[in-house]
Amino acid sequence: MKLGSLKEGGRDGTLIVVSRDLARAVRAIGIAATLQQALEDWSNVAPRLNALSESLNHGDADGVFDLDMQALAAPLPRAYEFVDGSAYLPHVARVRKARGAEVPETFYTDPLMYQATSAGFYGPRDAVKVVSEDYGIDLEAEIVVITDDVPMAATPEQAAGHIQLVGLVNDVSLRNLIPAELAKGFGFLQSKPRSALSPVFVTPDELGEAWQGSKVHLPLVTHINGEWFGAPEAGVDMQFDFAQLVAHAAKTRPLSAGAIVGSGTIANEDTSLGASCFAERRTVETLRDGKPSTPFMSFGDVMRIEMFDRAGNSIFGAIEQRIEQAARP
Repeated sequence: MKLGSLKEGGRDGTLIVVSRDLARAVRAIGIAATLQQALEDWSNVAPRLNALSESLNHGDADGVFDLDMQALAAPLPRAYEFVDGSAYLPHVARVRKARGAEVPETFYTDPLMYQATSAGFYGPRDAVKVVSEDYGIDLEAEIVVITDDVPMAATPEQAAGHIQLVGLVNDVSLRNLIPAELAKGFGFLQSKPRSALSPVFVTPDELGEAWQGSKVHLPLVTHINGEWFGAPEAGVDMQFDFAQLVAHAAKTRPLSAGAIVGSGTIANEDTSLGASCFAERRTVETLRDGKPSTPFMSFGDVMRIEMFDRAGNSIFGAIEQRIEQAARP
């Protein structure tokens, strides 16, 4: 099934069930008011949501309305936790090579992960607000999974059973603020503003054979201002699968229902498949030409991130956002 949230009913939106073709939807009235509420009682709520989904897709649900992407909030407008990995080591290796550094051996056995911003997410059509272009505005096209309650010290095998939904994220980065923050040795803060989530999250079964080994085996397509930017294969060159990433996050603490775990920027060894962020493209240019030639994003630029099944159908809907200047308070 496919689930989303309308921009109504308060900060956490109103839960809706969405048709497989992303054309129609129905409110989950009497089942769960919000997606967060549903995830907190998933074993009881999911079968009822699934029944409503089947009814919607068969054309006999009540209260059906046409889906308007502009009316959608993020499926989880805010979450208790968003932890983001960096599971695609070709990206990590190229970035380090460009500055003359080797990849530590531990990177191949212990995932990179940081605590991201989760107090609010942009909806799939909301503008990305940034104070200054000098910050080095970048997108990061990624996949996320959403869990129910995950116990502390869960093994990857156990963690796999707690992955309930899959979606996309535009993990916005301010590249020119990152070096100074990392130099402090205490991680990201100002360089990682709010991110945007896909119009819908889907249960893994909606992905069919594309969901194998706790990975999504499909390309993630990005366009910038209507021009193709990249379509790397998400199931290729992923050093750590989502079950491993969830287990890593839960090693010393339980994860609350509604926790979002990100894959990190999708990147392949094969650079002909393009990039999922400007930092990746600029790194490839630096390794090839000695310096980058592609600037970071400017006000007015529009990004579109989307994943299609093998028949060409959009799975999650598109994240489509314009970069806009934020007004100072």
